[in-house]
Amino acid sequence: MADSRNLEGHTALVTGAARNVGRSIALELARAGARVVVHARSSVEAAQETVALCREAGGGEAAAFAHFADLTDPAAVDAMFGEVEARFGRLDLLVHNAAERADGPFETIGYDEWRRIVSSILDSAFLCDQAALPLLRRSAAASIVHIGGVAAHVGVRHRAHVSAAKAGIAGLTRALAAEFAAENITVNCISPAQMATERKGPLPEHFVQRPVPMGRPGEPVELAKLVCFLAGPFGRFITGQTLHLNGGWYTG
Repeated sequence: MADSRNLEGHTALVTGAARNVGRSIALELARAGARVVVHARSSVEAAQETVALCREAGGGEAAAFAHFADLTDPAAVDAMFGEVEARFGRLDLLVHNAAERADGPFETIGYDEWRRIVSSILDSAFLCDQAALPLLRRSAAASIVHIGGVAAHVGVRHRAHVSAAKAGIAGLTRALAAEFAAENITVNCISPAQMATERKGPLPEHFVQRPVPMGRPGEPVELAKLVCFLAGPFGRFITGQTLHLNGGWYTG
């Protein structure tokens, strides 16, 4: 989907990049030539492993570093982008992947849990997008890619907080795309369904009840390649879009 090394000289920050989809995105960006900031909240060992993989793929120690931060803390977010500027002097791509998820009947969701999930998904995107903006404005090819979710577009049981927050991500994407198109900053959302990732719990019931029509989950590398395309030279006229990656599970 993207030419080899077509992001040479670019700098990218990927939130929630310690493992799974985030790690795959960081690694593909490094393979495409970008220097990568690997964000994690607390998974130190996994994040450092991602950094090592990026360095191996992208050209040595200068190709990647890890930063640990709570993205719901405005001061921590500002400090993260301050380190990006100090280490790399530029930012061309922000990939916002970090999110918490939970399951439970709507009537059992306490307000604290509601705020925790919504803040981890939507508030953190707001804080990162706003803090990244001064750096992105210096780039001739700046992009923001939000990682959304199919729960924002299809009614699923027991994920009201996740669905609401991911729907907010899609709305934020459209708003920022409209606001910053004239500055040549593209903003898009990738909305995956079932992905072949390591899970702490069972497969969500909506995927159990209705399997993916193509007969398999998506591979993280498929999502990562799409990120690289959106950030690359042939994705510059795409903005304000939600791109669905789900093997036919949702076709709206």
